[in-house]
Amino acid sequence: MSRFSCCPTPGKDNQSIWILARFLDDIDDLRHLREQFLIPKVSQLPPSDPSLVDGAEECLYFVGNSLGLQPKLARQYLEEELEKWAQMGVHGHTEGSRPWAWAENNIEQLMANVVGAKRDEVALMNGLTVNLHLLLLSFYKPTTERHKILLEDKAFPSDHYAVESQISLRGFDPEKSMLLMSPREGEHTLRTKDILSMIEKEGDSIAVILFSGVQYYTGQLFDMAAITKAGQAKGCYVGFDCAHAAGNVDLRLHDWGVDFACWCSYKYVNSGAGGLAGAYIHERHAHTIKPALTGWWGHNLKTRFQMDNQMDLIPGIGGFRLSNQPILLVCPLQASLEVFNMTNMKALRRKSRLLTGYLEYLIKHYYTKHEAHPEKPYVDIITPSNPEERGCQLSLSFSVPIRAMFKELEKRGVACDMREPNVLRIAPTPLYNSFSDCHRLISTLGAALQASNELQQASNELSQ
Repeated sequence: MSRFSCCPTPGKDNQSIWILARFLDDIDDLRHLREQFLIPKVSQLPPSDPSLVDGAEECLYFVGNSLGLQPKLARQYLEEELEKWAQMGVHGHTEGSRPWAWAENNIEQLMANVVGAKRDEVALMNGLTVNLHLLLLSFYKPTTERHKILLEDKAFPSDHYAVESQISLRGFDPEKSMLLMSPREGEHTLRTKDILSMIEKEGDSIAVILFSGVQYYTGQLFDMAAITKAGQAKGCYVGFDCAHAAGNVDLRLHDWGVDFACWCSYKYVNSGAGGLAGAYIHERHAHTIKPALTGWWGHNLKTRFQMDNQMDLIPGIGGFRLSNQPILLVCPLQASLEVFNMTNMKALRRKSRLLTGYLEYLIKHYYTKHEAHPEKPYVDIITPSNPEERGCQLSLSFSVPIRAMFKELEKRGVACDMREPNVLRIAPTPLYNSFSDCHRLISTLGAALQASNELQQASNELSQ
């Protein structure tokens, strides 16, 4: 078959790659983890077209970067707590395997393992942006000389809004105090040396550096250790939004000396939509950085119920908690973290590098732009090709209209997501995606490209 044919067809080359996919699945030490999750059938996805797919097949779920799959134990744990509520009412606060009054404490160590932190450095609470605001209220203390916050120009909108509002809250002008970094002209991602150069140049005026761990749009994994070291050397606090990094890459928040971080848990950590978020503060700040806003759940558990209105503040991130955590959000998070506890992030990262590399190879093998075949639709990967500079996500742009491509993939049972202006994000997640999934995606990608290209040609002919 031609390397540049629009859609791979059965042949010696394709058969060899399929055999390789099966072989890699057979020797995968983590393949059993897939069995811990519920994978929707193609027929269960609302956009699927039954005429194009076998509805009984499991869908191609490559969107763990937006919403992770449901752990099988989530329903059991939820039903246990609903039954406990029904049977013992208020006594559930202190009884059972997960007493509601401190249920989140039972899984903080599991979460700390995922992000490379100590247990007392991690709290499970609120949503990501709420936690980011709480952290910035304490870490962002601007002065006339040091008032800037350094972040990516295309940071996730919620981070951008949070930073903008925090600056305004302190009486500063976001136009002057938000220091936004953009890639070089013609490039999609930021170079580490450019980030470090910016820190060296502007560091004396920067109060806080806030970057993503993994950039949501491009999939770029930032060098968090280098950024932290450079920022702190200039007297800046350094924090990370790890929404796309937690459960995806091997984080070492404590060892890297990161000052603070926060993350959601419904993406790679699979806790369900709107799941309980996490926050981290390094232990060296436990007695120096205190919450600007306090609530009952930041009070020491041993004296919390004495009700004397004398705050006995938990040191560190624990003191930032405001209210008791909803048990119905703790349950699915526990179910997922127990799956993570069956392995470790080092092993998951090792598989992820191979899985993502395999998919990258297939995309480039079949769908790279070629001067000898300018009429063929093609795919560009804007995510860094260096495995050290990415997680499991590949961000793809196409020579055909992005919306048409997205719809054609969805009709064929592929769950991925589109991000404006021109990217489809594909995330082969090592907990539950297989090498065979990646191979199936390539054939499906070819069919979707061909259909999208034909639609575009028909539209062009009608407009002429």
